[in-house]
Amino acid sequence: MKKKRWSILAFCMISIMAVNAQKWSPEEQLELFGYCEKGILMKELGISEETANKIGQINYWATLQKLKIEANTNDTFATANEVNQEVLKKYKALSITGDKAKGLISRMSLPGCAITQLRFNKNYDTVTKVQLVAAYKTKFRKKIIDQLGVNGRQADMIIEAEAWKQKEALVVAQIAETDFNRIRKTVQLNKEFDKKLILIDLTEQQKNQAVEFFIQNQL
Repeated sequence: MKKKRWSILAFCMISIMAVNAQKWSPEEQLELFGYCEKGILMKELGISEETANKIGQINYWATLQKLKIEANTNDTFATANEVNQEVLKKYKALSITGDKAKGLISRMSLPGCAITQLRFNKNYDTVTKVQLVAAYKTKFRKKIIDQLGVNGRQADMIIEAEAWKQKEALVVAQIAETDFNRIRKTVQLNKEFDKKLILIDLTEQQKNQAVEFFIQNQL
């Protein structure tokens, strides 16, 4: 039991470490915006992709200005707050004002989101994908069928997808956390995993349940 608890704890710690904030460059922060905030803002604010891209460019501009302030090379702004006030004006030109605009500023440098999270278990490094699938089926197949309301074929496909993701994640995990390529590879991995779940013909709720199931249930 102690070993099992330690494995789960280690898994959770690894997941948390994977989303720790990094000092990304302005260009990398802009790319991160595209992965995380862009789609969310389009839905939350009911804006077009073009407007969302403009918000990303405003944030990019603000990041550059704040870096110049830190380096004492900014001839236009003396403080980050002055930059934020100018950002609010730029948001207003896009018809984004009040609390919505202030909220955008507070979210300007978020470290990541679900699609940039790399979840993996180091204990799976010593087993093959075939062995992992077999172990998952033995321990979790019936539980998946009951909890997610899927049939046996779907449960097997979910297990296959999760085993694939775990082995691929271990490869990505070899990239240093300070290397933005780790974020890029993680996004690719999570997108491919999502495609695999879509092919299983799951509802959105079942997809979310499948992801959460393997967060909560480790071998």
